[in-house]
Amino acid sequence: MIGRNHTVCVMTAIALGFVPLSGHADDTIRVKLTNKTIQLDPGTAKAGRVTFEVNNAANGDTEHEFVVLRTDMDDAHLPVHKGQVTESRFKKMGEVEDLAQGSTRRLSLKLAPGRYVLICNRPGHYEMGMHTSFVVAR
Repeated sequence: MIGRNHTVCVMTAIALGFVPLSGHADDTIRVKLTNKTIQLDPGTAKAGRVTFEVNNAANGDTEHEFVVLRTDMDDAHLPVHKGQVTESRFKKMGEVEDLAQGSTRRLSLKLAPGRYVLICNRPGHYEMGMHTSFVVAR
């Protein structure tokens, strides 16, 4: 039997946002950066807190970065100037900079439903194919 004090504690936790009402945990997206691609597992997420676990799996000493841009543009047609995407033309949600080969870092963002483009914006990397689209559902 659940006592009155337990019920009050649970109701208070829910009211303060300490207990997820939907039972849905934060989404974790595993990101693998290779020499010429960005691979996602899974390729979509639900709106809310999304954590990208970004691994630089490139060969050699290749350094990468991981940038999350909010845009409806096709991921293969972003504006490029001097080998880099012009990030200021988009709403940048967050990034992982200077990711050394073999290392992994996490980036947690609160993302609304919509379309996003994920890129490596090191000079020339976007043009080599290091970009992908990403959809956040309701």
